[in-house]
Amino acid sequence: MNGFGRSQLPGAEERTLLRDSVRGFLETHWPCAGAVERGADATAVRALWQGLAGQGLAALGGVPEEGGARELVLVMEELGRAAAPVPMLGAAIANRALTGHTDPLARRVLDRVQGGQARVAISFGELDPDPQSAEIDWVHGRLDGVLRFVDAAAGATDLLLVTPDGFAWVDLTAPVVEVVPSRALGADGWSEIRLHGAPLQAIALDEATLDGARELSRLLLLARAHGAARRAFELVVDYAKERRQFGQPIGRFQAVQHKLADNLIALEGVRLTLEHAAQSLDFQLADAAYFGHAALAFGGPALRRVALETQHVFGAIGYAEEHEAPRHFRRVHLDTIVLGGPREARRLLAAHLLDEAGGRIPEYDLGPAGNAFRDEVRAWLEVNWSGERKKSFDARPFHEREFDAAFALDLGKTGWIGMGWPRDFGGQARTPIEQLGFLEVMERAEAPRVGASVQANALMMYGTPEQQARYLPEILRGEVMHGMGYSEPDSGSDLASLRTSAVRDGDHWVINGQKIWTTTYWGRYMFLAARTDRDARPPHAGISMFIVPMDTPGITVKPARTMYDGGFANIFYDDVRIPIDALIGPLNGGWKVLTDALANERGMVGGGIVLKVAHGFEQLCRALRDSPSLRDDALVRDRIGALAAEIEVGRRLMIHCAELAASGTTPPAMGAISKVFSGELMERYGQAALDLLGPRAALSQGAPAALANGAFEQQLRHSLMWVISIGTNEIQRSLIAQRGLGMPR
Repeated sequence: MNGFGRSQLPGAEERTLLRDSVRGFLETHWPCAGAVERGADATAVRALWQGLAGQGLAALGGVPEEGGARELVLVMEELGRAAAPVPMLGAAIANRALTGHTDPLARRVLDRVQGGQARVAISFGELDPDPQSAEIDWVHGRLDGVLRFVDAAAGATDLLLVTPDGFAWVDLTAPVVEVVPSRALGADGWSEIRLHGAPLQAIALDEATLDGARELSRLLLLARAHGAARRAFELVVDYAKERRQFGQPIGRFQAVQHKLADNLIALEGVRLTLEHAAQSLDFQLADAAYFGHAALAFGGPALRRVALETQHVFGAIGYAEEHEAPRHFRRVHLDTIVLGGPREARRLLAAHLLDEAGGRIPEYDLGPAGNAFRDEVRAWLEVNWSGERKKSFDARPFHEREFDAAFALDLGKTGWIGMGWPRDFGGQARTPIEQLGFLEVMERAEAPRVGASVQANALMMYGTPEQQARYLPEILRGEVMHGMGYSEPDSGSDLASLRTSAVRDGDHWVINGQKIWTTTYWGRYMFLAARTDRDARPPHAGISMFIVPMDTPGITVKPARTMYDGGFANIFYDDVRIPIDALIGPLNGGWKVLTDALANERGMVGGGIVLKVAHGFEQLCRALRDSPSLRDDALVRDRIGALAAEIEVGRRLMIHCAELAASGTTPPAMGAISKVFSGELMERYGQAALDLLGPRAALSQGAPAALANGAFEQQLRHSLMWVISIGTNEIQRSLIAQRGLGMPR
């Protein structure tokens, strides 16, 4: 860790204090009402920078213990929110690269930067991936030429030019230097620097430092764009609650709610990948560059889309230059296209995955317990799910690979089916992060599913001691599976309208009705939702939950094949009599039983989906590496880079939900965000596999020349289930808007 440990770095509490301090200072000294006019006033910008330097921000980034990449990201986000055009980027890169340098010039430069006397603009010149950014010649230690798209140069005193050998320091006040504003997106934002034999001073730096400076610059620009986009989004959320059309707030319209939900999903994806990329730099992780590329590849297009759709919701009011929205729109677009933008980030991701032998998605550090458990599961599978056993299983049709009774019994001996259960119920009380490690290894091993997590949750929360003693041990041992009887012909996502009835008759309940789309219909029990009060208001107040043995007389099962080769059934209940103690939880309290049981799992659903996508994506990359003509195709590589970035977003949402679950329960809106993003990512991945690999990828299992046992086309068909089931994504978007953003219902 180069002399400092993780415990020595600033923590979340310190970052919260820093954010509050910076935001408060800017609200006082750079109020949004006058930000545009002040931004064109060089004197006002200088005064603001002096004030920020006085707060210590001009020295940030040099000593990790006092503030590293995460703190720099935070400050840039706040500057983006406030539309404050100060030269923070140049100061940050100078501090990061030059602190501790032995060159006397480096020390003098840092003294001026950190004291606020030097206002530094930065250009990567010939090292910028965009060849249009620089046309320069070096003649006897002097510079001739032009540098374009330079940020914060209008009020700068110094230019930090990154060269193949280090930093070149140029005095921008010299008469042989011209700084000419460049009108971009209808406003002055960048500058063109014209050099006419400008003298320079050089500071030698190694290649790793120069690469790090470029990677950090990209992240900080993305952070500033994120701050601007987030501020505009917050404004439009408030606007949607107040603006009335057709007699009601526009935030009640489903089209507006779903647009805002999509924007929140995008912003959360940017926030989480950006935070992780910065953290990886601070902890000097081996895969820090990969995580940074992923944040940039996703963040640029995502933030630009948010900026556009924010304007759509504002409507004509957002056209007005006196409104805040236009300034944030410009900032987002300008900061996300420089230094190669997302295109360069996608190129670098593809190089890692396609050019390196065995290139893979980086494996997360899950902490000592999580890493050890993941290794333990991996070793167990090497013994118990390999060789002829695995080969024989893989040869079965897909619908016979959803469950394997012998494997479930073997796994039951480990206790892992109850790995997350409390110890009082025979579980191992493992953390959500450890559980994700288990799911990751199981997915990569293509092992069949086991357990009945929702039903077990319901029993542990609401079951009687007798019910818990009867049902939980057999689930834990892998002996039984429970189906979930929710959906009905007229009650899919709208479960509150279900009609299947349960009527008390002495010591029994009598059930009548029909359930559809039931997947684990072959299980020993059905976890059934039935109406016990037809007159209840609201309707969901009259629902109760039951455990129904599937061998009870009166049950008729009509299996059907799904389009993804799985199986489900229509199940008819005709005067089905079950004992009085089959009721789980309170009478007419089934809605809470159901939602509470699902809440503990819903946050993990998106994680389970994205792990499936990640495994399939690695199969896709292997297939492309085996085909040089496809591997080297520029469009193929760009698509792979984009998918890799989206998978990283899905994985960060997965980890975030697990962290929230570890501290309580994942908020419904966050679980929905993870589920929506990951489910639709699975569809995009499935489409991409067919696009990139061509007709062979469409061949199904058993067809001659089928790729990967038909996995690619089967994954596409299976993806539809994850978008529709467990609450359709349309319903989830409404939940995100209403419960996550406070939109009116």
